[in-house]
Amino acid sequence: MSFVIREGGESFESLYRRFKKAVQQDKLRAEMKKRRYFEKPSQTRKRKAAKKRIKSRRTTLKMQRRWD
Repeated sequence: MSFVIREGGESFESLYRRFKKAVQQDKLRAEMKKRRYFEKPSQTRKRKAAKKRIKSRRTTLKMQRRWD
């Protein structure tokens, strides 16, 4: 759980900005989105495999650009 402590004389806006940053760093919102609906194990495997393919393709293209 993310939390921030208000420092002396800090405005609400800056406190809210720090809180949003803390939540983003904890990846809490992404986790909530992911768990919002049930995902079958087969769907999870397909999603992860697709993510790996995209990452592999991206690194391959990067390496090709380096050699050109």
